[in-house]
Formats: sequence, C-alpha cells, structure tokens
Amino acid sequence: MEGSLPIEWCIFWAVLSAPFIIYGIWKLTGMIKENRRVLPLLAVSGAFIFVICALPVETPVGCSHVTGTGLSTAFFGPGITSVLGLIVVLLQALLLGHGGLTTLGATVFSLGIAGPFAAWFVFKGMRKAGKAGLGVSIFIAALVANLVTCIVASLQFALAYSDFSSFAMFMSSCSSLFITSLLGYSFIQVPLAFIDGIICALIAKYIVRIKPEILKTLGVIKDDEIAKIQGEAEKDSM
Repeated sequence: MEGSLPIEWCIFWAVLSAPFIIYGIWKLTGMIKENRRVLPLLAVSGAFIFVICALPVETPVGCSHVTGTGLSTAFFGPGITSVLGLIVVLLQALLLGHGGLTTLGATVFSLGIAGPFAAWFVFKGMRKAGKAGLGVSIFIAALVANLVTCIVASLQFALAYSDFSSFAMFMSSCSSLFITSLLGYSFIQVPLAFIDGIICALIAKYIVRIKPEILKTLGVIKDDEIAKIQGEAEKDSM
C-alpha cells in the first residue's frame, strides 16, 4: 500500500522493473502488428487480472489475493504480462485506492514480473516435456506465479526494513523479517494459489472449446489437443 516502503526502495524497484516493462511493450507492439485478432483475448486477460486482484484478503502482514497472471503468461508470455500488470496496478491505485503510486514499481515487480517469469519457465518446461495437458500446465503455472509473487513481496518487505549496520545484522534481520512476512502471508496465500490455478485452468479450457484458433495462432496448443479437449466437452454435455 501507499507509504509501506521507504522512498529509496520505491525508486529501486521502479528502476529494476523498467527494463522488463520496456521489453514487454516491444513484445506487445510486435504481437499486435503481426496479428490484431489476439486483441480481444489480450483485453480479457488484462480484465481478468484486474477483477481478480481487486478482491484482497487481509492477512497479518498485508493483503493476499488471487493474481490471475498465470493465464496471460501462458497465452502471451511474461513480457506482455508485465505490461498488463503495470496497467492493472496503476488503475487499481487510481480508481480503487488498492496499492499505491509510490509503491508501483515494487508491486509490478512482484506481481507482474517475478511471478509471471517463474510461471513461464514452468509452463514452457511442462509443455516441452509433453507430460501434461494444457489445463494441468496452466494450473501449475498459475499456482507458481501466485506463490512466487508472495515470496518476492515478502522479500521486498524484509529488505526495506532490515538493519544495514553490518553484514551480520543485515543477514539476521532480513532472514527474520522475510520468514515472519512469508508465514503471515502463507496461511491464506497457499489456498488462494490453488484457487488461482484452478480458475486459470478452467478459463483456458473454456477458451479452447469456443475459440481454439486464437490459442493455436499463439502457439499455445495444437490440433490434437484441441480435438481432445473439445471431445471431453461434448462427453460432459451428453
């Protein structure tokens, strides 16, 4: 929230996030020029993050929530998701008073960069291994995105309020604050991460059933898996 981090750390995280945002804008511009048919799905993915992040759950150390970034990460990659994350947290700070403008860089880094990049490596690894279908892969990716966001947010808090008088004091205070923050989040965040994964997986499979050509164009899914998911949907409706 606004004022929760010292200004020097606000600047640090904003500067650290900037290259990722610039990269994401470049990727987004290129994708739109190449195929404007993805715009509706892009808008839905961003709106999904906005809505689901606007439902915070209070914990002893701050707000926990379902992030929803795993879905857009699977569809568009972490670069574009970082731009969506920036737009979401900016709008929430301006319209809903959720988060803050000074802490924008820190929130974007944890929610829109660290979580999605971790999820992307997991998602791509599972898809290349060929051991899991789209639904399972997105479930795991969304779960990872959510948990990594929580871990990085805890680390950001610990770094901001650690004792820098000596290396030993820094390590001691940072580890203590990190564990305290992480435990404060985890009893709510872990169940929310599973909910995040389930919701993202269900939405992805629904999109495959109604508009598979968009995900096929993005290279997310192939014809054989589309036929399998649509076949399962037909059996369920019978």
